[in-house]
Amino acid sequence: MNIPGENFRTIWPHPEDPRVVRIIDQRQLPHRYVVCDLATHQDGARAIRDMMVRGAPLIGATAAWSLYLAALEAERTAKSRQARLDFILEAAETLNATRPTAVNLRWAIERMLDVIRGTDDADSLTERLRREAAAICDEDVAISRAIGEHGVELIAAIAERNGGNPVNILTHCNAGSLATINWGTATAPIYIAHERGIPIHVWVDETRPRNQGSQLTAWELARSGIAHTVIVDNAGGHLMQHGQVDLCITGTDRTTRSGDVANKIGTYLKALAARDSDVPFYVALPSTTIDWTISDGVREIPIEERGGEEVSHITGLDGEVVRTVRAIAEDSPVANFAFDVTPARLVTGLITERGICAASEEGIAGLFPERAGAVA
Repeated sequence: MNIPGENFRTIWPHPEDPRVVRIIDQRQLPHRYVVCDLATHQDGARAIRDMMVRGAPLIGATAAWSLYLAALEAERTAKSRQARLDFILEAAETLNATRPTAVNLRWAIERMLDVIRGTDDADSLTERLRREAAAICDEDVAISRAIGEHGVELIAAIAERNGGNPVNILTHCNAGSLATINWGTATAPIYIAHERGIPIHVWVDETRPRNQGSQLTAWELARSGIAHTVIVDNAGGHLMQHGQVDLCITGTDRTTRSGDVANKIGTYLKALAARDSDVPFYVALPSTTIDWTISDGVREIPIEERGGEEVSHITGLDGEVVRTVRAIAEDSPVANFAFDVTPARLVTGLITERGICAASEEGIAGLFPERAGAVA
């Protein structure tokens, strides 16, 4: 499998059964590539909650397809139009409660609910929801590619200064194809640089506790033939101090209108190290990840706290068997904060589908004046 490829998708309708949507179970990577079927909205909610799918754009897309599945369920079980609508609205509430930090989840659900509000014919509702979910996915691919086209110019400029030596890029967590529908956000500029023949090397943070870097980002890069090295989370600062990082690019699950970014726990520390070492720190994001309703990320973005077993246990390949083992003492309590917030002052710039801007209210509004004006 070559990732990204024009035909790669992280979620797609079953080619032979319109009642089923398919996903990659990312919990099984990198040791096994497993495709799972979603047949109900509860399947979709479980996939989001249990991290079978990850990444803000993919979470949103999974919620959209899950509401399509809810409409199919309603056709089979509900007798009246109102009963169908009630079933779908209840499904939306279930999906909205799965993960609190990624704003794309709420955005995708609201977009699907707008279709419901604008449809009088109950018989055509399911098909319209199917088309809308497919459109969300197609648009995300185009957005990710555009992010890559803008971000690659940063890499190209560094490559020119490097005189032919590889550009060393550090990334955190997985903001790749597996976190979107294809191409990714933080990885999109990397993939396009590789397409153009620009020499690059990627430092991949393992990203404890779920290891999205070592298990997902590294898996993607290996299949794309991109030079990379997996490092422990705390090695990034050391590499920056010694001039071995030219550029940091991460993704984000929610960005305030003022430019604060919430991303996988540990991102804030990378930004602090980058500032101290004079390394540019960019965040790549689709505009769907901007929360226009808030401006203070540290105080207003809800930070998900997940189960302690993600910290206390670790999964790996033991010969031919995938095993999960306890890594800490049984009587030690665990805190598992899934995200942190990097203040805008530490972000060199935001890479969006419309271009690169300062991480500020003025910078974001300059690229998206229609959205900024709506909340002014």
